[in-house]
Amino acid sequence: MEEPKRTLAYLCPKCKQTVMVERSVFRLAAAPDKLPCPCGGSALQVEMEADHVDLTVPCAYCGGEHQVRCPAHAFLHENALAFSCKATGLDCLYVGEENAVLRALRRLEEATAQLTEKPGEEKNFLNETIMTEILGELKDIAARGGISCSCGSKDYKVKILYSSVELECAQCHAKLRLPAATGEDLEDLCCRYILTIGGKGRFDGRFL
Repeated sequence: MEEPKRTLAYLCPKCKQTVMVERSVFRLAAAPDKLPCPCGGSALQVEMEADHVDLTVPCAYCGGEHQVRCPAHAFLHENALAFSCKATGLDCLYVGEENAVLRALRRLEEATAQLTEKPGEEKNFLNETIMTEILGELKDIAARGGISCSCGSKDYKVKILYSSVELECAQCHAKLRLPAATGEDLEDLCCRYILTIGGKGRFDGRFL
């Protein structure tokens, strides 16, 4: 019987290449693990506890590292998870099934390509047209009462980032980050009638 596996992928801040590694669930659960880039310039660190996983993620966008956490069950069983740079909103780590991670990486390449299209041009958002449309969709969802938190609250704050929008529950402070960089991001939001923020326990990523 084949061991269940997880695929993890991040962008190395040193060489700017994608680092994609497959690990068995048993290896990840056995002990803290490091997933280094072949260039030696960075390494993803994974530490699994009984009910959650802590990750130290090198970030190619801000040059720093992000400390993120997610429930162990989601880390081990969800089709795909994404974790984002807190400064730019761009995804800096994917975890999940290999094909789902590969699809997410292709989507990320589309978003990051926009960063180099006009390097001398300063923009408020990575894609201003998409951001405008995303905000319009959020306004429509909110108008029909479609935004709430799993704790039961319907009060929330909106934070607009460079390539995403973050909703934060005013009561329990759970967060939901929505990517807002590509046409696919907009299509995904248009297909959602309701948005639910957060859940029990800390989760710094989102489901794909």
